Amino acid sequence: MQVRADRVSLEGHHGTLLPPTSLTVGEGDLAIVHGEPGVGVTAFGLALAGRLKPTTGTVHAEGVDAGLPELVAVVDAPGVSEPDEALALRVVVGEELALAHRPAGKEDVARWLAEHDAAPFAGTRFENLAPAMRTRLLTELAAERKGVRLLVLDTPDRHTSDVDSWAGLAREQAERGLAVVVLTATTPVSALPFTPARLGAAEQPEPRHHAPEPTEELPASTDGVPE
Repeated sequence: MQVRADRVSLEGHHGTLLPPTSLTVGEGDLAIVHGEPGVGVTAFGLALAGRLKPTTGTVHAEGVDAGLPELVAVVDAPGVSEPDEALALRVVVGEELALAHRPAGKEDVARWLAEHDAAPFAGTRFENLAPAMRTRLLTELAAERKGVRLLVLDTPDRHTSDVDSWAGLAREQAERGLAVVVLTATTPVSALPFTPARLGAAEQPEPRHHAPEPTEELPASTDGVPE
């Protein structure tokens, strides 16, 4: 599966939100996309997810029958998919599980939190979670939605200057075989783990591929034990 954005642009009421931008990302790939702080960064993520129709250019998925909204999850987009900061973590998790059409009762939420090492924080207001935990839990919830093959992490750097906290998380998801795009805006380009794609560019660096290569089966000996 690959998602291709070809010279996608978006115009708003007061001017250009997103200049023409291209990007190709496939399963196991990790791409970092850098842009100036503002709505254009989120707009690109929403275009990748098929939630905003580009003014020019196209976004399409290759190798699958499902549409972009079923394939792509946008994580923590400001004003779009970010949780209400005043809600307790257990409420946010319950809402996300319900959104994914998964059991979302009290026991289901408690079980999910325990499985993700977050049970002690069930009653914590979401705004008081450590940034690394916030991004990790929201990413895990999105990754577990049925049919999702591409995660778009929307500016996790707006919560923390610790690049490793979100870069390591994104890499782990790519190693599991998902395509991952991280949108950044406040981190200096020199501090990013590798050369990012840029909003407004058609020629982009290749994403980093992290999915483990399939292992070859060892030949079996005549007694059934691998040689």
